Formats: sequence, C-alpha cells, structure tokens
Amino acid sequence: MRRSRLAAIGLAAATFAATAVSLVLGAPSATAALSNNWYAAAPYLMPQSNNPPDPITVMNATGLKAFQLAFILAPNGGGCSPTWDGTSAVSSDTAVANVISRIRGAGGDVSVSVGGYGGTKLGQTCGTVAATAAAYQQVITKYSLKAIDFDLEEPEYENSAAIANELGAAKTLQANNPGLFVSVTMPGTAAGTGWFGTQLIDQAKAIGFTPNNFSIMPFDGGFNGGSSQVSALEALHGLLMSHLGWDSATAYSHEGFSGMNGKSDAAEMFYQADFQTVYDYATSHGLGRFTFWSVNRDRACVGTTDNGVCSNVPQNDWDFTKFSVRFAGATPPQTTPTVTTTPTTPGGGSCTAAEWDRTKVYVKDDAVSHNGHKWTAKWWTQGEEPGTTGEWGVWADNGAC
Repeated sequence: MRRSRLAAIGLAAATFAATAVSLVLGAPSATAALSNNWYAAAPYLMPQSNNPPDPITVMNATGLKAFQLAFILAPNGGGCSPTWDGTSAVSSDTAVANVISRIRGAGGDVSVSVGGYGGTKLGQTCGTVAATAAAYQQVITKYSLKAIDFDLEEPEYENSAAIANELGAAKTLQANNPGLFVSVTMPGTAAGTGWFGTQLIDQAKAIGFTPNNFSIMPFDGGFNGGSSQVSALEALHGLLMSHLGWDSATAYSHEGFSGMNGKSDAAEMFYQADFQTVYDYATSHGLGRFTFWSVNRDRACVGTTDNGVCSNVPQNDWDFTKFSVRFAGATPPQTTPTVTTTPTTPGGGSCTAAEWDRTKVYVKDDAVSHNGHKWTAKWWTQGEEPGTTGEWGVWADNGAC
C-alpha cells in the first residue's frame, strides 16, 4: 500500500489510544482462530495513523470480524527488530496490543501486514532468511497471530535479496506456526502483475513456498473502474497457472484482490459499483481473498479532502467494509463452477471455429466452438470452460452456430 497513505495525523494515536484506557496494559489475550474466510476478507486498518476509526464501532455497524493491521517495518534508524511504522517497537508496544484485545473481546481478530510502500523493510535489513523469520516470529508471538500478510512493494519489491528473505521467512513461519494464514500482496498491472511480481512468483515456486493467496493491488496503474480490475485479476490467473503449473480452479482459489476504495493516489476513482463488479467476479470464480485499503478511508470527506482519512467519493460510513463482510460472512465465497473433463461436441454441426480445448492457451479475440455456440476470448485464458462463468468470465458468447 502506498506509504503516502501513512501521512501522520497528530491526534490519531491519542484518539485511538483513548478508546483503550480502561484495559490492562500488556499483550493481547489469545483468541480462537476465525474461519479463513475472515482473514481473507480483513480490510486494512492503520491503528496508529490516518485518524483511525474505533474498530468496535465499525464491527457493530457492519458485522466485520477481522482487520488487517498495518504496517510492520524495520526501525527507521536501522536494525532487525520489528516496529510499527518504523517508530514504535513491537517488543514494548501496549497501544496496538490494547486495540487487538478490544477487537478480540468483541468476538473478532486481526491479521498483521508487514511491508507496504516505502519505508525500510525487515527483509532489507535482517540479512538472512533466518533473521527475517525470527523478527516476524516476534510479532506473531507477541500478538498470538493466526494470520499475516506480506505486502511486498517498493523499494523492496525490486531487491531480489530482500524478496528472497521475505519469502523464505514466510515459508519458515508457515512451517513453524501450523495453520497460519499467509497472504502475499504485490502491485497489480493490466498484465496481472509486473516483471518483479512475476519474478516474485517464480521465487516462491523455486523455494517450494505456497501462500494461501497471491494478491494484487489493481490501482495506481492506469486503471479505470471495476472492469479493468477484473481484467487484471484474470491476467494474474493466467500467470499463476503458467508459472506455477496450477490448474484453473487451484489458481483462482489462491488468487486475491486488494483494492482501494474511492480516489486512488493516482486519481483513479473506484466507487461502490466498481467494488460490486469485482466482488461478483471474485465470488463467482472462487477467489481466495477480497480486501481493500482502507477502513481509515471508508467514510465521506467532511471538512477535509485528505485521501488518507476519507474516500473522496459520495458514501455512507463503512460502505466498502460491508463488501468484506459479505465475502467472509454467513455465505462463504462460492467455489469455482464444476467443469466437464471432456470437451462437448458442438451441436448443430455448423460451427466453423475449432472446438474449445481445455489444455490450450487462448488469447484475446481467439474464437472457439462449444456446446453449439461460438465464443470469443476477452483475454488470456486456459482451462476456463465457455458458458460456465457468466458475464464476468473470459468468454463472450457470440450466439448459436
């Protein structure tokens, strides 16, 4: 997530801490893990910056049960110890611990996000996989975490040694903390992710690391509404299959969306209708994660246009958070539609395009025949059966043939 969104607001920490004054200082009490759907849907919340809202207010208003707390960094002065925002040592923290205790006391839980845009990351300063993992283990132990997010962005994103430390640490944490839900979040492009993101996926495969999901952030890159984000997610789906050797269903189930509500840093606009577009795609394809930046911004701007604390679009408080609740709530994300294993012979005998082949790679404008209809690909695809994924799928129905 963009570090510009970390703009310090002087009253923020004091306001947030005031909600916790009645609590005993110290580590947050452990809680039973929520279902993974909640960790997969947890929206980002900065607990010490960007005028954070009271999480209990958000929970009571929406039914939300999980937050993605951001961000863990290396100390601003250097070193290999975890801090909040580069300034507050995790080892001596009581403020965020109290926030976590309040959330758990209300029946919820948290994941913690490490990295983000800008700042110095532990993967850059710790030097080895073992040291990086040990630093993050302090965070997991301190807060009794059941979930963690590796938000791998600039400048670390382009540092192969740092990324090797981060991914190696993630694999170590996954092994040493059974059941830990691990997300990997990276920048999104129209091609799914960029060159460095593709290298990141290849590095994960090389070390045998499979997170619960690889998520992209399709914003701040020339995007225009929900349809362009869906296109990027479908491109990522192709990358996960081609680079990791996964089938279509496996790729979708390990894929995630991390959006930005309202006005992005690059002045792209994402409205509630755009979130609905991506939500429909995510649930109909069985995606493994649906989150956004951030709860701090999930309110209309009143007396300010500071993009760190409000969305700059017309809305009611927590409109975007409610999509997270829907994704993770009583009705879990849908599974990928069942597909046949053998191509069906087209009916009518008059289709001139070649029959769809599950094993073949198709690109934009490729035409196939299937079940007596002609279909045209909207983007790269492999293994997605025409007619099974609805209007948000890759195949445009050109009618009977």
